[in-house]
Amino acid sequence: MEEDEEQLLLDAFSRVLRRRRTEARLSQEELAHRAGKSIRYISLLESRKHQPSLATLKRICTGLGVSMTEFVGEMESQ
Repeated sequence: MEEDEEQLLLDAFSRVLRRRRTEARLSQEELAHRAGKSIRYISLLESRKHQPSLATLKRICTGLGVSMTEFVGEMESQ
């Protein structure tokens, strides 16, 4: 995967994550608790400074109450 394409995916992931979290009225702290991650980790994801593993993506989606399919679909439509 080219670096530009990877950056575009990371940007889309971050936008969808932040939008979904705020629409669910969750703080970074609450989402971190639900996903079993640290607040710092959620912050790094939202600021495009880290990429989640698939297992972490699944936990985040569960914490947000959405399927991975729905989440990734939103990323692709960005």
